[in-house]
Amino acid sequence: MKPVVTTTAVSARTWRKVGLRIIPLIGVAYVMSYVDRANLGYIAGPMSRDLHLDSGQLGLAAGLFFIGYVIVEVPSNLALRRFGARKWITRIMLTWGLVTGATAAVGSAGSLYAARLLLGFAEAGLAAGILLYLTYWFPRRQRSWALTGFFLMIPVSSIVGSPLAAALLEWGRHLFGIAGWRSLFLVEGAVTILIGVLIFAFLPDRPADARWLGEAEKAALEETLAAETDEQRGHGALTGLRQALTSGRVWALATAFFAIVFGLYPLAFFLPTMIATITHGVGGAAEIGSVLLSGIPYVVAALAMLAWVRFAGRRSAVTATAVPMAVGAAGLLLATFAGNGALFIVAVCLSVAGIYTAMPQFWRIPAIGLTGTAAASGIALINSVSNLSGFVGPYFTGAIKTATGSFTFALLAIAAIMVAGLAVLLTAGRRMERLDGHLIP
Repeated sequence: MKPVVTTTAVSARTWRKVGLRIIPLIGVAYVMSYVDRANLGYIAGPMSRDLHLDSGQLGLAAGLFFIGYVIVEVPSNLALRRFGARKWITRIMLTWGLVTGATAAVGSAGSLYAARLLLGFAEAGLAAGILLYLTYWFPRRQRSWALTGFFLMIPVSSIVGSPLAAALLEWGRHLFGIAGWRSLFLVEGAVTILIGVLIFAFLPDRPADARWLGEAEKAALEETLAAETDEQRGHGALTGLRQALTSGRVWALATAFFAIVFGLYPLAFFLPTMIATITHGVGGAAEIGSVLLSGIPYVVAALAMLAWVRFAGRRSAVTATAVPMAVGAAGLLLATFAGNGALFIVAVCLSVAGIYTAMPQFWRIPAIGLTGTAAASGIALINSVSNLSGFVGPYFTGAIKTATGSFTFALLAIAAIMVAGLAVLLTAGRRMERLDGHLIP
């Protein structure tokens, strides 16, 4: 086995160059994916009125996206490993942009369901593919800040998405001659296709393909990454497809990440509606104001992620994930006791900040014990299982709201699921981290 080459062999200047070239480009793609997933929450009011949807139907439409997404996730990541990130991510973005643009023409609940199902198939593999792609560039010691930089794009997507949705709801009819919520799908589809073209033009598959790196920098990066892979294999990391898909460690981590993400999607889809409900705002300007207010927690989340990364880099991945995850669950519990709009927004800020801060730190854990084909399939499996929460969460939340007339019981249930996931994380994550100490569980 090769001697381990530490990441100090690569200069800080090179890491900055890689981060600035890679993360914004894939981050913009991820921004569009989250804007595209959450857009039903921004336009829930006017679209529901036009298509005669109740909360349960809206939740089902939001969740159907994840059926196709989950089915295709693992094959998509294996295809990315075979064909390269540049070609495969471009393919994903072009097909999903076309489906999103076509969603502007839906005229009933059934056609909306079909569009969301097709969108899931089209977009499947983007998140897992990007997470796999980052392992081709950043070794373990660099992943805390690299993953945080990338996951910052999720709250950024909500910060961008809220005013974009509000503007199109207000002026979309005048700009495009169609309902504001339809114009949102049209604009998002066009922007997604444009970003896909930029990915194809500028995203290198691996360090050796980067024209903006010198030969010495390429060699140092490739040697560092190859040495870490050899070290992982020597310490018992999984390497094969079957190993990853049948590993108890991988399934336990998938369960833990499911719980983290379960707290994310109901808020992403229903937050504007929750704010409108608790502030008693209905129709027109009140709905647009709720959309704008729903962007505040994501600003707080972005700041929390930046603050936490300085601490997280000096702590184990499990600790760096568990603490903000607990904060996220506590925020949900506080939200259930909120008697006014201001307190509710504060509680949601706490919850969203905790959830988003936990996400990048979590993805440091699987990379410890997975490499090669196992990394491609294992990362995809964890992400696909977690995305089942994207189907269950919104539908579950919408159905409870329809049945009880309140979001309170849904928020309590989501918090309980997050606490259970935290217990799984502390157990399974610690076992995976023994690989850092060169012990095989």
